[in-house]
Amino acid sequence: MSGRPAVRRVVSLVPSLTEAVAATAPGLLVGATDWCEHPAGLDVVRVGGTKNPDTARIAALAPDLVIANEEENRAPDLAALLAAGLEVLVTEVRTLDQAFTELERVLVRGCGLARPAWLDDARDAWRDTRAAGPFLRAVVPVWRRPWMVLGRDTFAGDVLARLGVVNVHAGHADRYPRIPLADLNACGAEIVVLPDEPYRFSADDGPESFPGLPSALVSGRHLTWYGPSLTRAPQVLGAALRAASR
Repeated sequence: MSGRPAVRRVVSLVPSLTEAVAATAPGLLVGATDWCEHPAGLDVVRVGGTKNPDTARIAALAPDLVIANEEENRAPDLAALLAAGLEVLVTEVRTLDQAFTELERVLVRGCGLARPAWLDDARDAWRDTRAAGPFLRAVVPVWRRPWMVLGRDTFAGDVLARLGVVNVHAGHADRYPRIPLADLNACGAEIVVLPDEPYRFSADDGPESFPGLPSALVSGRHLTWYGPSLTRAPQVLGAALRAASR
């Protein structure tokens, strides 16, 4: 347990952190974004999107803590919450190891909770998932119209690397570069990995743009979320990658 005063009211501006708090202490959350869809049936006040939260509504909820992320949430919104006198805990998650560290910071030090068993289960699930090869060279789109892909220094890229997938754009100067489709098809990838979020790639929308290249349709929640979904992510993602690469 942490030594901070008891936290009784939390607002989450990050879907994966919403799931993490709800799975650990269901009654703690009083507000979450419109995109916080897990766990199903979460009954809290909705405070807008991750990029356009209603800061006045959040302040009116009088939370003891607001949890956010430096990539998913905008600095001006976080500054407005701080100016309203709220405590804001901002996470940074670029790797799997960092995800585990930040989850403990949020739940134990931030919320004052006991370390949850699911966090240890998630660490165990990934402990022996360090691929030794052979590696698959992949292009990983995250948006269409325009095409955007995973570049350098991303949580999802690190997750894929643990599963033996080499992101061909990991050395790009941008974290989410815009690259023309013709260039994506000419980048020398062996597989295209298509998550179902943030863009909802599906069997009918995405694979046809990469003729002759195997397509792995994967769960965006298991690829990009850091929370209880990490316990099943190696199994779920690994199965999708193996099926596509046969």
